[in-house]
Amino acid sequence: MSTTNGQWYPPEWPERIRLLSAGELTPVTPRRAATVLLLRDGPDGPDGPDGPDGPDGTDGTDGQDTPQDVRNARNARGGAGEHSPDGLDAAERLDTVPEPSAAPEGPETPPEGPRNTAGGADGLAVYMLRRRASMAFAGGAYAYPGGSVDPRDERMVTWAGPSRAQWARRLGLDPSEATQAQAIVCAAVRETFEEAGVLLAGPTPHTVVADTTGDDWEADRVALVARDLSFAEFLDRRGLVLRSDLLGCWARWITPEFEPRRYDTWFFVAALPRGQRTRNASTEADRTVWIRPGDAADGYDRGELLMMPPTIATLRQLAAHGAVADALAAAADRDLTPVLAQARVENGELVLSWPGHDEFTKHIPGATGGPSA
Repeated sequence: MSTTNGQWYPPEWPERIRLLSAGELTPVTPRRAATVLLLRDGPDGPDGPDGPDGPDGTDGTDGQDTPQDVRNARNARGGAGEHSPDGLDAAERLDTVPEPSAAPEGPETPPEGPRNTAGGADGLAVYMLRRRASMAFAGGAYAYPGGSVDPRDERMVTWAGPSRAQWARRLGLDPSEATQAQAIVCAAVRETFEEAGVLLAGPTPHTVVADTTGDDWEADRVALVARDLSFAEFLDRRGLVLRSDLLGCWARWITPEFEPRRYDTWFFVAALPRGQRTRNASTEADRTVWIRPGDAADGYDRGELLMMPPTIATLRQLAAHGAVADALAAAADRDLTPVLAQARVENGELVLSWPGHDEFTKHIPGATGGPSA
């Protein structure tokens, strides 16, 4: 279904909403999931800028892409941007320039932990990936690294930061669900490593690994993706401590009841650790980019960047913060009441809305059947 902005709105939704309203569709139980908004202070931060990832999965370290290079890559992938006057989408307007060499491989990390907490002239930037158009769920949409909880994420790991019980309270779970809270936090850290090559763990409770680009790290990452290796086994084998204190929980969204693929997703924020670098390690994404939240939101508003409601909502919220430290501090007070779409019949129209987010409201004419929450 067409839209004047970049809101992801599958054409099959109206019919599914009508079926749900008529009691002919049984909602599936959502799977718990976690996603992470990786942050750094400015696209041109102290450790050098990242541009859109190249076709080889790197961050453009082999040289600078020309505008024609970007157009050719976009056309070959069928990406966003056809509404843009200059042929570039909002993400592609960021310069693609070389990034400095990664730190020497090994666990040594400066004691400060995460980097870029002082703020930058250009404000903070967030790491985003574009899901391949062939993906069954939200194909072509920009999103953040993340995925479903693996049942094995409940296995005990060496842990730093707030206790599991404290995390349960923060995530809105019952105090008895401390193990489930750990699984959600582990999923956030694991999925970030699987999809972006960034690991929020270190050899001690006060350090973070400095580099995860070696062949041995890649072998472990691939084994995690294939589920041949559990995250607990991975951390134990390497003698690593999961740094839950580097995460802040930002929001919680639940996929609408009429969607066949449903997720109960917690959105976390975290600073990119010093020495580590992002890369497109996900088979589900065809490009990645560091971008200012405001720039990404502008691209969405112009219809250039396709996004699901939780993605654009969190971008607009992040845009109010000028530095990573500000966003991390704000996470502690964020309201984690789950956001779940509601559908109702009103004056012969079916109205689809997300409580607290009026911009996503849709009016669908010719609705039949009764209301459904």
